[in-house]
Amino acid sequence: MVPSTANHQEVHKNSSFRVLLLAATLMTLGLIVIGNLVRLTNSSQGCPDWPTCYGQWGLPAGANAQIQYAHRFTTFFDIALILLVTIIAAFKYRQFKLVIYPLYSVLALFLVEVVLGWSATFTTSTQLSGTLHLAVALAILSLLIVATVATFYLEGDAQTSGSLDFHGPYKKLILALLAGLLLLMTSGEFVVASGSGLSFKDWPTCSGQISTAGPLGWIPFMHSLLAGLVSLLVIAMYFSAWKIYRNDPVVLTSATAAAILFFGQVLIGALKVTRGFPADLVGVHAITTAALWAALCILTVSEGFSKHIQLEGSGDTNQPASFRQRVKDFFMLTKPLIVALLLITTVTGMVMGGRGLPTLHALLWTLVGGALAAGGSSAINQYIDRDLDKHMQRTAKRPVASGRVSPAEGLAYGVALCLLSFFIMVGFVNLLAALLSLAGMVYYILIYSILLKKATVQNIVIGGGAGAIPPLVGWAAVTGSLNVPSLILFAIIFFWTPPHFWALALVRTKDYARAGVPMLPVIKGEHATRAQIFIYTLELVGLTLLLPLFRLSGSVYLISAVTLGGALIYAAWKVWRKGGNKTAWMMYRYSSIYLALLFFAMILDMLLRKPG
Repeated sequence: MVPSTANHQEVHKNSSFRVLLLAATLMTLGLIVIGNLVRLTNSSQGCPDWPTCYGQWGLPAGANAQIQYAHRFTTFFDIALILLVTIIAAFKYRQFKLVIYPLYSVLALFLVEVVLGWSATFTTSTQLSGTLHLAVALAILSLLIVATVATFYLEGDAQTSGSLDFHGPYKKLILALLAGLLLLMTSGEFVVASGSGLSFKDWPTCSGQISTAGPLGWIPFMHSLLAGLVSLLVIAMYFSAWKIYRNDPVVLTSATAAAILFFGQVLIGALKVTRGFPADLVGVHAITTAALWAALCILTVSEGFSKHIQLEGSGDTNQPASFRQRVKDFFMLTKPLIVALLLITTVTGMVMGGRGLPTLHALLWTLVGGALAAGGSSAINQYIDRDLDKHMQRTAKRPVASGRVSPAEGLAYGVALCLLSFFIMVGFVNLLAALLSLAGMVYYILIYSILLKKATVQNIVIGGGAGAIPPLVGWAAVTGSLNVPSLILFAIIFFWTPPHFWALALVRTKDYARAGVPMLPVIKGEHATRAQIFIYTLELVGLTLLLPLFRLSGSVYLISAVTLGGALIYAAWKVWRKGGNKTAWMMYRYSSIYLALLFFAMILDMLLRKPG
């Protein structure tokens, strides 16, 4: 059956249904993560009764009981949301088999899942039930992803067949990978449930040898062997996607994400074993499991649809650029000058937080992770802004905007760098630094690039928080915590961002207006922008003097802050009183130098001061 164009448009117009279905899918993904947490913390019997917990409906006392309660609470709302979208689909979208049939199957499987959950509550042996519980949860998530992805393809004028095509070598490769990953994940669940992972004290061998003692000793060994076999499939899947689907953003990005998630999970799994199963690595390993399965399911479904869709850039018949040019373009996707400035602020946070030079290990991995996070976010930003960049003289020659790198490649590359950054931070720095870095990526990509940039004149004011996170990452990398002085570093960059970018906006007002970006000079005019630059500069310089005021820095920093701040105020005053593109450009250039020198002064001051 071929759905009509009118029916496709009906799905396209009713975006609220798609949002509800996407919300149900994401909630199910979260439910799997919480379920993993239940198993990892042995909270399956945290509540001795069902469906209440200790005879009450409210939040119980005790960590295990609360984790189990959260799992049940999320399950209830997930079922309710899935039931709602199924009812809507039954009345409005019954002709779309790839939407309605998976939803019907999900409801049936949820009944099985509830029975398994009930069984885990009242039985002491949960090895088999826990493994089945995870397998059914993954099946539910897979079906929801099929329905959700279908609503994104079955829209507009896209003439799809209403069915997935799984013929061809690449499709068979993906299906083999799905099967292997399912075996790998369920065997991993059995390892956790049986406690046999404790017999595996090192990695990749077991107690320094290939052979294992006792029947349980073979379970983690076979799990690791299976991981090696699946890794070969993942490598083949990844390189094939970059060869065949360089113009398909969904297929290429999901394939790339799945590959990075898989090897990230292997890394975290190895570190988890060698470090004695710390809680943070155990939790990240479980979360990565769910994310990996979701990415691979999205790849499977989207690849099945891909041949029906006209892809952006698919008509380009130009020969690929030389290897040297490609390397240069992918490097420029990361906006290296911005990355360098952010790394200076990161090092400052490390020195200020640790009150001295950090260890080489901490410095190396924090800078590598920070560079990947900033570079990946910049690449994704260029994918999001590719149409906008084409209309601006300053950005028209960027790799994606100019067409030298396909949009799909830019997006996949950015996602890969962001995921690599997170795994490096978690594995070799600490969880807090990783979460802060992740928050910075989400802030810049979602809050600024997608939600704010073209929506409000306050885009750069609110969005400035993304660039202010790196010193917090550096601080957390050496201390494992945050405090008031670290927030002052955040505030300095936050207040520095508006006058810096508004100065650029004055020079490029016509560009921003043509691209439809509501920057301050476009909306409020040049005079109002010049005044705001001066006001924010005064606030910024005043803020920089809080560090010596609270005895958080010494005379070297104080002299530097006053000297550099005075020059910045003078530059801002010239912008306010004199105006002109040349004056604004000088303000823009000097403000970058100002921030770098100010943070360098913080580092120098801390290193020259005596401890205590």
